[in-house]
Amino acid sequence: MSLARRSPNAHSALGELTMYPPVPQTPPDATLVTDLLIVGAGPAGLFACHYAGMRDLDVTLLDSLPHLGGQVAALYPDKEIFDLAGFPTVLGRELVARLTEQALTAEPSILLGDGAAELRHETDAVVVTTTGGRRIHAGAVLITAGIGRFTPRPLPALEGFRGSGVHHVVSAPHEYAGHDVVVVGGGDSAVDWANTLAPHARTVTLVHRRARFRAHEHAVARLLDSPVRVHTNSEIAQVHGDRAIHAVTVRHCDDDRLERCAADVLIPALGHVASLGPLTGWGLRIDRQQIGVDTDMSTGIDRVYAAGDITAYPGKVRLMAVGFGEAATAVNNIAVRIRPDEDLFPGHSSDRVPAHTR
Repeated sequence: MSLARRSPNAHSALGELTMYPPVPQTPPDATLVTDLLIVGAGPAGLFACHYAGMRDLDVTLLDSLPHLGGQVAALYPDKEIFDLAGFPTVLGRELVARLTEQALTAEPSILLGDGAAELRHETDAVVVTTTGGRRIHAGAVLITAGIGRFTPRPLPALEGFRGSGVHHVVSAPHEYAGHDVVVVGGGDSAVDWANTLAPHARTVTLVHRRARFRAHEHAVARLLDSPVRVHTNSEIAQVHGDRAIHAVTVRHCDDDRLERCAADVLIPALGHVASLGPLTGWGLRIDRQQIGVDTDMSTGIDRVYAAGDITAYPGKVRLMAVGFGEAATAVNNIAVRIRPDEDLFPGHSSDRVPAHTR
């Protein structure tokens, strides 16, 4: 299959992720009862799911994306991650695969392509209605939604274009062999993708509308020392093609000169617009797309907790490793909230045999 033709509508969505195996989803029943509803199936949510299983909680995992793994899976599956304990380096896709395998040990109910909408309280439970019309009765809710729902920032030159070849999600680098790739942007994602694809694609061109890059200095130095054609102070003026891209016109802003570049793949890496959507109506303490939490990861709304990048508190460090710790803290406090007779500290995992493995 031609890479440039694999997703005719890729310019209007995050694209289809085919690199992850399918997971068993829960049938679309109208009502579901669970101990813990986890909203957001990124790394923090997946680890929270596993840890909830360690505490013998029945878990439901809900995400508006059609796949597990959140932002890591959607935006940088082939990017190397260097700041996780136990992994000198790990690709995003490999991490998601391992987290998924770990999360599935809790035997969760999995609801993908559906989001949390309304929240209301009942005696000893909260009820969440999803955007798809499901009703989930839960002992508690844990929000691990990362940056919330995110959509790519639009590239003006793509307005009205309905053909294929626009990739908001970059798949396995070797699949770009023989293709002419144009990457647009000057941040970490744009520079990282240009560097990653340079050894694989026939040509890689990076177009950035400013003179300076926002990406890490080491990555920029690697870019400038690579075969990638770099155009700064430039922008995409026009996309050529009907059913598929076959070229782009680059406008050099310094002198208004136009240059036509071969391209059958265009990667707009201009960042994303994040939104918490219906969560903003839950009464949470929200500031700059982040939810304020206390040391037990509670939000101030009874039976509603949060963990991961979506949380805010003094001294917060936004690392994936921190999110894993917050997920464990939240789950342990949730277990006590649901079952007051239990201990907050569950003991060491090596001394326990989870119920699902007995």
